[in-house]
Amino acid sequence: MKNSFISLILLAGFLVSACGNQNEASTTTIPILENSTSTPDPCSSENLNNSIKPINDHQREFDDASLLASNVPQEQLPPLITEMQRIRREAEDQIVASCLSTLKTHQLNHMKIVIDTMLAFVGGADSATLNNGIAQAGSEHDLYTIEMARLLGITLVPATNAPAPSGTQSP
Repeated sequence: MKNSFISLILLAGFLVSACGNQNEASTTTIPILENSTSTPDPCSSENLNNSIKPINDHQREFDDASLLASNVPQEQLPPLITEMQRIRREAEDQIVASCLSTLKTHQLNHMKIVIDTMLAFVGGADSATLNNGIAQAGSEHDLYTIEMARLLGITLVPATNAPAPSGTQSP
């Protein structure tokens, strides 16, 4: 009981001292950052990496899912297609800065074509339709990569076929 009484007195003293000098408190200024309500420009060179990261995180997740889907039997595709659709919807709902709209467009086009091609495969489409879908998806993925490189100021170098080491035969 004695400890409760002491705690109550200390609490009351704290409250009185906190409320007692209201005139003094009203003249005290609290430091506020002037730019606390403004957000940094997501398209500036110093922020672009961070702005692109969430978009690319969706792309990487989708690429992983589509790679897995391309390596399973046809009857195991439906749940993987559903997962790819989930990723696409999340990417579609993501709000991006205007400087990233082309990147996002290529990303969503790529995802849609991959999903449509997988659905066509499950539905028994002919090989010409599937090959066309694969080519279109690859083209959109390339455009996505090129746009990301452009945004980041990276110069892409075309891949070249390295010559076969001497003493080996070419296929």
